[in-house]
Amino acid sequence: MSQLTPGANASVPSGALSVTIAFSPANVAGADIDVSAFMLTADGKVRGDQDMIFYGQKTSADGSLAISDTAPGQLTFSLDLQRVDPAIEKIALTATIYENRATFAALSSLGLTISQAGTALLDAPIATQGMAQTALILGEFYRRQGAWKFRCIAQGFAGGLQPLAENFGIAIAAPAAAPAPTPVPAPAPTPEAARVTPPQPAPTPAAAAANPKVSLNKITLDKQRSTISLAKTASGFGEIRINLNWNQSPPQPSKGLLGGLFGKGNKGIDLDVGCLFELADGRKGAVQALGDAFGSFEHPPYIELKGDDRTGSVSDGEWMRINGSQWDSVKRVLIYAFIYEGAPNWTSTGGMITLYVPGQPPIEVQLTEGTDRMNMCAIALLENIGGTVKVSREVRYFKGHQELDTAFGWGMRWAAGSKD
Repeated sequence: MSQLTPGANASVPSGALSVTIAFSPANVAGADIDVSAFMLTADGKVRGDQDMIFYGQKTSADGSLAISDTAPGQLTFSLDLQRVDPAIEKIALTATIYENRATFAALSSLGLTISQAGTALLDAPIATQGMAQTALILGEFYRRQGAWKFRCIAQGFAGGLQPLAENFGIAIAAPAAAPAPTPVPAPAPTPEAARVTPPQPAPTPAAAAANPKVSLNKITLDKQRSTISLAKTASGFGEIRINLNWNQSPPQPSKGLLGGLFGKGNKGIDLDVGCLFELADGRKGAVQALGDAFGSFEHPPYIELKGDDRTGSVSDGEWMRINGSQWDSVKRVLIYAFIYEGAPNWTSTGGMITLYVPGQPPIEVQLTEGTDRMNMCAIALLENIGGTVKVSREVRYFKGHQELDTAFGWGMRWAAGSKD
């Protein structure tokens, strides 16, 4: 494996690659470290918002680049260079600290690794000591004489993700809440980064109007901020989507009793998302893969589980959706997940639930706590409070469905089950 220093470059093979950005600690001063990618044309700009891959849009329009794995302190892109649109000349990889709550000097380590078929090809460690910026261009893939190369950049920007995205031509929507502080303008590239495409003039008004604006807002529910209420708009809530994603790295060999209980050999991690529901008319039930209770979007309970990813091979995990146009028929929904096999505890899964409500920032809840043998987690409670959606972070762990049911007073009877 070759190691690159800032400014150095190396050839990369065509075809499918994995690009992993790892950092420690996993967050600093209560702020997330967000990793993004920008697909750029010859002028160093995106063609539109579809060329920004980040927490709010995890797959490129051509399917060549996607966020395939997230875990505390780590994010992995899957990249197929043969599928990249011919108009794209560069792919810039970046890291930012959400809401500029700290600088990269707070990190003890930061690095990028490029692999193919499980073999590491290139490693690019980045020194963060004394770094005062809150945004970094880590490196870039670029075309050269019909082939692809990768360059380590490690160039910092002040101001966070917004000025960085705007530098690449992304039009940013104003925050839904109070206006954000004026960002610090991005500094010009340093001499050491002279080979990097310099910042270009801002897009013309006509070009800006042609590109829809991207929202960089997101909400993380944690112990400090545990609830949020979403008001219904004139058009209603639309389709409320709930995503469960987890660490899709190759599993480690199981060891000991716990490996036998939840590891089940060397199979991949299999997490299942589900929910308990109570409708306004008093009907109760569950939507989950166990028992083939996949629900219905158009009919009661107006909740549907979209398939069952048993191996983690689906890069965007499992999805459940709620028919927001029927929210008045719903009293409450308890979102939960459980480890069906492949992991001894929640810490090793790197699991995260994200709620997507039209017109609202994504709402994230991380599942990285819990103890061994507690393989069920009550994640979030959605309640109909006067027509609003009140989302409360729970993150409480249980041995199974019956214990979870009892804790939340659902009053249902449970029997053991399995998936075929």
